Amino acid sequence: MSTAPEATPSPSVLARIRKTPFWVQIVGGLLLGVGLGYLARAADISWLATTLETIGKIFVQLLKLAVPPLVFTAIVVSVANLRNVTNAARLATRTLLWFMITSLIAVAVGLGLGLLTNPGQGTNLKTDGLKALDSKGTWIDFLTGIFPTNIVDAFAKVNVLQIVFMAVVVGAAIIKLGSKAEPVLKLSESVLELTQTALWWVIRLSPLGTLGLIGKSVAKYGWDLLKPFATLTLDIYVGCALVLFVVYSLLLKFAAGLNPVNFFKGAWPAIQLAFVSRSSVGTLPVTRRVTERLGVPSEYVSFSVPFGATTKMDGCASIYPAIAAIFVAQVYNIDLGIRDYLLIAFVSVVGSAATAGLTGAIIMLTLTLSTLGLPLEGVGLLLAIDPILDMMRTATNVAGQVLVPVLVASREKILDVAAYNRPSGDLYEDAPSAVVPAQADKAAPVAA
Repeated sequence: MSTAPEATPSPSVLARIRKTPFWVQIVGGLLLGVGLGYLARAADISWLATTLETIGKIFVQLLKLAVPPLVFTAIVVSVANLRNVTNAARLATRTLLWFMITSLIAVAVGLGLGLLTNPGQGTNLKTDGLKALDSKGTWIDFLTGIFPTNIVDAFAKVNVLQIVFMAVVVGAAIIKLGSKAEPVLKLSESVLELTQTALWWVIRLSPLGTLGLIGKSVAKYGWDLLKPFATLTLDIYVGCALVLFVVYSLLLKFAAGLNPVNFFKGAWPAIQLAFVSRSSVGTLPVTRRVTERLGVPSEYVSFSVPFGATTKMDGCASIYPAIAAIFVAQVYNIDLGIRDYLLIAFVSVVGSAATAGLTGAIIMLTLTLSTLGLPLEGVGLLLAIDPILDMMRTATNVAGQVLVPVLVASREKILDVAAYNRPSGDLYEDAPSAVVPAQADKAAPVAA
């Protein structure tokens, strides 16, 4: 007697979601967030707006929770392992040089757009009653802020600049002590791997975080808020898009002889996550993964990407302060001259570490305004739309953090061109544990 074959149970909703490509999940969260945010604002549904805000806030808090141990251990390990990298000093110098070159190009694009469009003219924004921020970014604050007075405070208050300084010192000391410091290096590698693994779990929640962050912005601010800032907002998005898609493509084509399309195929997961999370440091594990799958050696990636995540900010430290400074000057009817524009370029290159890879670029803007002698009260004008601007700024930051290692590796003939030309697969599917440089020879290959 024959028996009928058993029916295969249909996959659950959760299983179907897990099988959906991650970028589709992100886009779905984005669209759903916009829809729910608009509904909450149009129908005045306070509980929905509060729910969206809470979801986004928790997601950002989880990302920030990993920042201190991630930044410290990543830089300690990357500096210490420079001793294993051939021509380490040359690679480090070339990396910093390209950081400066791309920052100068980005600030030039920002200045050009600002001068062409005059974003502050005709806005009719009222400046009466505005107060300067309690925390001001000046050169003295920046220089003294590098050196911690209390190690615990640096980590508790998430002062990334001070954490970077201490990590560089510890990494250099490990190199100096050699085998005596091996236990400290092993501990740092273990903590780094643990932190990145935990952070990958948070990153898997990005579609939900996207829903909350975008939904909160739409529900809270709507579209009317953008009207007085229309030119400024358009300038920031156009400027970032020009740098991201035009400048970076030209550099890849003519400075490295690479196909830009393959770069964006490989780097897109990091750019996408940066756009919704607004955190370069929170995106760090993905940035490292995409840089490696674009053919950059992991030993070099372990140095260049963590440093880039804390100091390489073409969006927040170059394009944004250039356009915003022109905006504030025009709102307050203050004329800027050639000297002022040169100062903006100088600040963008030297002071970019002040942004420190965290959400927002307020410190960098106050540093620029104080250097130019512009009213710091002008920062208050931009706070309301800062989340909207920050999405595109951070995406540009992260793209630049991937670009420079690719450029340097290509010019130094250490880039795996075959891997660069074939970036494929879902980066987030079955992501392996984080790989630290010292273990790279024993680890499984990076997911294609």
